[in-house]
Amino acid sequence: MSEHIETLTIRRPDDWHVHLRDGAMLGAVADFTARVFARAIVMPNLDPPVTTPEAAAAYRARILDAVPKDSGFTPLMTCYLMEDTDPEVVARGFADGAFAAVKLYPKYATTNAAYGVNDVRKVYPVLDRMQAIGMPLLLHGEVMDADVDIFDREALFVDRVLGRLLADFPALNVVLEHLTSAAAATFVRDHQTGREGRLGATITAHHLHITRNALFEDGFRPHMYCLPLAKREEDKRALRAAATSGESAFFLGTDSAPHAVDAKEADFGCAGVFTAHAALELYARAFAEEEALDRLEAFASLNGPAFYGLPPNEGRVRLVRDDTPISESIDVEGRAPVRPFFAGQPVGWRVETENGDHAQAGRTAHGGEARPSGS
Repeated sequence: MSEHIETLTIRRPDDWHVHLRDGAMLGAVADFTARVFARAIVMPNLDPPVTTPEAAAAYRARILDAVPKDSGFTPLMTCYLMEDTDPEVVARGFADGAFAAVKLYPKYATTNAAYGVNDVRKVYPVLDRMQAIGMPLLLHGEVMDADVDIFDREALFVDRVLGRLLADFPALNVVLEHLTSAAAATFVRDHQTGREGRLGATITAHHLHITRNALFEDGFRPHMYCLPLAKREEDKRALRAAATSGESAFFLGTDSAPHAVDAKEADFGCAGVFTAHAALELYARAFAEEEALDRLEAFASLNGPAFYGLPPNEGRVRLVRDDTPISESIDVEGRAPVRPFFAGQPVGWRVETENGDHAQAGRTAHGGEARPSGS
């Protein structure tokens, strides 16, 4: 039984959706990802966004400067899709290895999405070129119409946009990122074969642990605010069933998205949950609760590489039972700190690298005034 397993060794995992930011924030958070994950798909929603191979190469260099030289970490860069994006620029970046994928944000859907796509048909020339060269499309799957309830945005995107897109581009590799709804999980399962194309999906750690109730526990909890929003209990159960199923369509993507405390606890507070400090541990907790630790390696280490046509990593990490509380905050030079998910609480696991070093430097609580729990 999973609840009696005290240690678990798996292939070194990858994170197929992460926000590393830039500047001081990059310096504060990148190491958490690099010490556990061998590769990561890095989101391009900087300001200004990453839209050219040259910008991607420069950002990749800044990331590598921010992580230990011996980490063995490879950032995989993405191109921010805009309505005027040149298909040949995208193709050149893919051919040169500057871009691993293209990211589509609906306009105003999340952080720095003001440059995003309002009408998907306007980017069809780019998608046609991507289909021809085998370049993956990563989707933030929400409909942003003003008359759509915010909790229904993902389900309506699946119904109105995704099905048509897959039909119009039957050979396009598509990842529906950060699933939050039972409707989306069912759609992915139903579209694995046939003319619709190749469809995968990432699931975050935090969406395996919270529902929308977490936003309003004894008041509004801004550190639980993310986009897409967490949904109902039945949606969380569907996500857990998908993640722990072992099915190849579902793989790990944390969507870890750090913001300083003063940017979260503010009018027009930023959306995003920071989980990189204990990402694999949080997944292990959920898988253990579902008695599915034997399927964690497939979700974390095998399914994603298979989708992207990459080999699994050769290294190993070990998960060990541990009740040490998570830090109350993560320091950021010259800025307010970041409040991590599960702050001040034990996750129940600790990650060790192949050489036995603790992978997460920020696990133990340190000084400073504790903020309200639930971030």
